[in-house]
Amino acid sequence: MDELARRWWNGTWGRLARRDVWLIRQTRWKVVARAGDSETGKVLRWEFDSPEEALEMVDRLLRAPSPGTWREQTAGRQQDGTA
Repeated sequence: MDELARRWWNGTWGRLARRDVWLIRQTRWKVVARAGDSETGKVLRWEFDSPEEALEMVDRLLRAPSPGTWREQTAGRQQDGTA
């Protein structure tokens, strides 16, 4: 079963500019990245044996040129503490 460990998005809406990155824990760690919206976006996936390796890939993805400003999303509240 997949467990969502952490999630980020670049704060930009729209099918061309939006970017999402998920860190998913399975038996192995999985990183999923999407460019564009949920209907037409391109999705890439990587699997890793350790959370450190997976977070290294997340860091690479977040450092890549992208519109907007990356922010981590947490369950039920935004990073600035608002609901």
